[in-house]
Parts: sequence; C-alpha cells; structure tokens
Amino acid sequence: MSVRVQSEPFDPGAELSRFAQRRADIGAVVSFTGIVRDDVGTLSRMEIEHYPGMTEKAITAIVDEACARWSLAGCLVIHRHGPLAPGEQIMMVATAAKHRVAAFEAAEFLMDYLKSRAPFWKKEIQQDGSTDWVDAKVDDEDALTRW
Repeated sequence: MSVRVQSEPFDPGAELSRFAQRRADIGAVVSFTGIVRDDVGTLSRMEIEHYPGMTEKAITAIVDEACARWSLAGCLVIHRHGPLAPGEQIMMVATAAKHRVAAFEAAEFLMDYLKSRAPFWKKEIQQDGSTDWVDAKVDDEDALTRW
C-alpha cells in the first residue's frame, strides 16, 4: 500500500506499470486519474492546500479501510498539492485484487471518500484574477451513503 502527497507531476502510465508489474497473485487492477477541469474556459489554475502529516494520516486510514473491506492485494493513492493548471493530473488511485469486482468497488470507495473526506482545500483562480474556494458538493456527500 502506498500513499503519496506531492507537488510534483506524475506519469499515470508509469505509475500503473510499476504498481502492477510482475503480479501473479492478482486478477484485476483498476485505476482512476483525476484531472484539473476547466468547465467554462476561464480557469487559470487551481491551488490545493493541505497540512503535511495530517493529510497522509487521513488518506492512509481510508486506504486501510478499503484494503480490509475488499481484501486488496495492493493500493496506490497519489494526490498533488500546490498550483495546478487545467489539464494537469490532480490525483490517482489504483487498486489490485484477485477479482475485478473487488478492485472496482474499492477504487470507487476510495474516490468517494477522498473527494469528501481527505483534508485538502481547493481554490480556483480565474484568468481575471478572481478567486473562489471550492465548496463541498451535495452529490459527493450523497455518494458516501452507498458505502
């Protein structure tokens, strides 16, 4: 299991290759990569803040729960912080399990909990210089009810 909170970009393909390399004990790997989205074409950048130590601890707890619930053989979570431009990767989740259903469900669980419970603060900076903190969305909170 690996949790990384970093400012540096990462290569999702290379990360996934390393994660799944030479694993004869698994039958499925599922991955998701989140990307900075610019819904209306005016986003200059997104700035993501966090408290080192606290963030990693919270994410590790979420990963530990997923690993226990779905008997995962492996789990990778990478989440970036700092300024990110539209189109850049924000985060990645990969899960490995004996069977695909467990890998898919664990990945969805992790995404839902990371979106709603990981202690990150996101601010959008528009091209005109205006800023807005990204609020929690009702849909993201509602997604947790299925778990």
